[in-house]
Amino acid sequence: VYREIFAPEKEFRQALEQLDLASHRLMKLLEGEPDWIKKPGLIPRGYVSRIDDSVQPYGLVVPSSWHPKRSKPMRLDIWFHGRGEKLTELSFLNQRIHNPGQFTPDDSLVLHLYGRYCNANKFAGETDLFEALEHVKQDYHIDDNRIVVRGFSMGGAACWQFATHYAGLWAAAAPGAGFSETKEFLEFFQKETLNPHAWEKKLWNLYDATVYAENLFQCPTVAYSGAVDRQKQAADIMSKYLEQEGLELTHILGPDTGHKYHPEAKTLIDQKINHIAEQGRNQIPSKIRFTTYTLRYNKMKWIELQGLEKHWDRARVHAEIKSDHELSIRTSNVTQLRIHMEAGLCPLDITKQPIISINNERLEVDRPETDLSWDVVLYHQKGQWKTAPETQGITIAKKHGLQGPIDDAFMDRFLMVGPSAWPMNPTVGDWVSNEMSHAMRHWRQQFRGRARFKMDHEITAKDIEESNLILWGDPSSNILIRKIVEKLPLKWNHQRVQTPDKNYPADRFLPVLVYPNPLNPDKYIVINSGFTYREYDYLNNARQVPKLPDWAILDLTNAPSPRWPAGIEQAGFFGEAWEWMGPED
Repeated sequence: VYREIFAPEKEFRQALEQLDLASHRLMKLLEGEPDWIKKPGLIPRGYVSRIDDSVQPYGLVVPSSWHPKRSKPMRLDIWFHGRGEKLTELSFLNQRIHNPGQFTPDDSLVLHLYGRYCNANKFAGETDLFEALEHVKQDYHIDDNRIVVRGFSMGGAACWQFATHYAGLWAAAAPGAGFSETKEFLEFFQKETLNPHAWEKKLWNLYDATVYAENLFQCPTVAYSGAVDRQKQAADIMSKYLEQEGLELTHILGPDTGHKYHPEAKTLIDQKINHIAEQGRNQIPSKIRFTTYTLRYNKMKWIELQGLEKHWDRARVHAEIKSDHELSIRTSNVTQLRIHMEAGLCPLDITKQPIISINNERLEVDRPETDLSWDVVLYHQKGQWKTAPETQGITIAKKHGLQGPIDDAFMDRFLMVGPSAWPMNPTVGDWVSNEMSHAMRHWRQQFRGRARFKMDHEITAKDIEESNLILWGDPSSNILIRKIVEKLPLKWNHQRVQTPDKNYPADRFLPVLVYPNPLNPDKYIVINSGFTYREYDYLNNARQVPKLPDWAILDLTNAPSPRWPAGIEQAGFFGEAWEWMGPED
């Protein structure tokens, strides 16, 4: 059906081998002796993803020094694989059964991620890392302060992304080749002339590692490139952006080497990364430098951002523990932040009154508790920083995991909801039917799961509680759209789609958007969209970034294409309270 057998003779042998392994494991489960979690070696595994209930594979390299009764926590290296359009689950598991990979450090586990196929570990591929890691921790004692991220080619791109966006989580990062941003890589590597919409350009700030380069102040990084590899561009441009932050990139070159590791360079990388990993991650550094553009990426060590003045503009925090009771913090584009230190970690004197100087304002805050934990939230309101918020009557606000854009709804559990009644008009009805099928088909093709689906009249209270709802149709055809449409920041009826800026005829124009679900504001609703990059973007991973912001008005007189679901009449972002802000262009 899916035409995913590319070399029948070889792949049927692989399938038979994996069926034999599955049969053995089933027998061992029936005997109550799952032996594969009790021995070293190359161990193919999998977990059930909360996103879509699909089984996602991963591989483990378990060192000979490990045994089930080991109490000492282990270092873990996470490996991001390179691009492979034919890397089906069958092929990936075959590799994990037979190939330990590029790096197998002594006395360390290696976690090989599938990453939801071939998307440079973005979107659901990003969630895959954290789900796989939690699954590994169920059976192995992992040292959270000695987790290393590494990868090469497309995996190097993934490594740059995780190193910069989650810099506070890792002991070290070792990206090789790949790409580290969208614009300059495509212009250099693909010779593309890019003419992005204003919202597209802003959305590059979701995944571009370059604009998050400052965060590597917290994550020791050893980059590698072959000296004559065109993908050396990734580390070169990261070096440029790091220099702007006063940081110098460690960049190891393989002499006269193309798109592969040079043996001597590989040895040097291992020496450096092993030494860094021995030191381990510093959970409570005295200084923090943090950049983000979205509350999707809102944590750095003991700093957590809980509110921004404006998404997709740069937000920065520089924080320093100055003494046993004094902190200095400077921020920009931040309205709310939390200082959080777990039990046993706060270095302050618990007998002294803590004083925080934030943007030259001096605040006395609560002391750490006797378990040496500390938790303080600061609010910027009416031009001042405060330790308690003023009630403003805001019922919803952008926050971590509920900040958009449309693609963000597909990074957690979601449910496609089909219409059961007649549409407002046949143009909308036909488009909805075709695009809903396209979204479900391409979720399976690109993110390797079956999108869960129900008709609108089948939705339960549990569905509303647990899932982001992807609603297809219009207020006439979909019960749930009809139920919530009055609570959206636009009006929509048989005659028109009306925004605060403009009216559109409803027989030609259609809204797509992401918004907090009025029936459960802790989850999203999405109207009439799947993930937003399309077939054209499958050809290069640097293109696989969000193509639509929080909302758009589609012109259905323009047919769907490999780049767009229809013509884009207008598009833009909602404000920090999910209010209407007008079009971006």
